[in-house]
Amino acid sequence: MAGGFAKDGAVQDQIDATIEDAVQRARRQLPKGESLRKCEECDATIPEARREVIPGVRLCVACQAEHDKEQVNLAGYNRRGSKDSQLR
Repeated sequence: MAGGFAKDGAVQDQIDATIEDAVQRARRQLPKGESLRKCEECDATIPEARREVIPGVRLCVACQAEHDKEQVNLAGYNRRGSKDSQLR
């Protein structure tokens, strides 16, 4: 049941759109092309097993872990799904 001017299912539509945005962002971040033999950050050798499992890999495990931490901090705050945006 929706209240006010929102149609029925509006909250679920917001949730679905937020998930779709996250999936699209994750797909854009997937590596593409040929895997590198050396990490582009620290020049460490990337193991053959990692290159086979992740086509297009460009970073060693340590540098990838650091990169992933930075991405979490850059993700920001999702206004679309916040409680405040639903109340205004």
